[in-house]
Amino acid sequence: MNVWKLTGPKTLVHTEEPLPEHEEGKIRIRVTKVLVNSLDVNLFDGTAPCKYPLIPGRYAVGVVSEDGAGAYLPRGTRVLLHTFRPIDLTGTEKRDFAAPEYEICGRTRDGFLTDFVNVSPRDITALPPSVSDERALLLHHVAIAKAVCDNLESKKGQHIVVVGANLVGILVCQLLIYQQAAPILVDTVRHHLDFAKKCGIYYTVLADDRALDNVASITGGRLADGAVYISSAIGNEPELPFRLTARNTNVVLYGQPAGGLKVSLDVAVKKHLSIFCVENGYGYLETAINLMANKAVDISPYTANVVKAARATALFTDYPSRADRGSDIVNFLDLL
Repeated sequence: MNVWKLTGPKTLVHTEEPLPEHEEGKIRIRVTKVLVNSLDVNLFDGTAPCKYPLIPGRYAVGVVSEDGAGAYLPRGTRVLLHTFRPIDLTGTEKRDFAAPEYEICGRTRDGFLTDFVNVSPRDITALPPSVSDERALLLHHVAIAKAVCDNLESKKGQHIVVVGANLVGILVCQLLIYQQAAPILVDTVRHHLDFAKKCGIYYTVLADDRALDNVASITGGRLADGAVYISSAIGNEPELPFRLTARNTNVVLYGQPAGGLKVSLDVAVKKHLSIFCVENGYGYLETAINLMANKAVDISPYTANVVKAARATALFTDYPSRADRGSDIVNFLDLL
């Protein structure tokens, strides 16, 4: 089978390896498509740390290649492969509660840029026919957006500032609209905001010296009823959501940048803000499928760029310099 491994910065090696041996209680999956985004590229170029060798590919879909684990899923069933895997603990070892609770496929353990993987039934979810492969590859992002919205506890009609106009930021806004809130999307890049309008986001504000005045104008001077900071949307100040929200409101910080997130809490303390942190959307995938199937989010404005896996190195190499990075194109690797 084909396997692609990172053996060092900017070194993606293609090898032919035997099929994985059968493992008790696991199902063999034929990987069909893998999503590529900015973190995958940062792992490739060495700006995000990882242990080599590493099979990249954090988000993937595939099909059950043979009947296994009884009649759990028949051969040919399309499935979403879970990216986040809880670390098994016996409960007896000394635990550093600042340590990660999850392994991340394609980052802290081998990912899915390979023809076949053996997985536990708990680490896959069957996909309904109404959710295409390309839409399914964004389900982890929808799950993250739902986790963010749940932590906000927003109410109908409230204005919520979302700082960061990347894919996750736009999905958060769409879910807030679905919940009948009024998101205000803020970003440093004008064309990201222009694209967000095509995705149905009505209120957009450029993150410049007039951002506070513009948010005040939209909210009638009250400022926002809550805020979100998307750390994966590069270029936005992490303190900005604190300045744009009213007193005694909720602020959600999403993500864990490779270099860490450094943020001053001075304004947050003065405003008595409640801060919640979301690292991933674990536990929300079933909900995400329902939201996607019910069209609570709309990814139709995005353009799918599908590249054969044999050209993975070229995609990883060219991605950082492309004008569409973080904008309106979603990149997929086709393994068939």
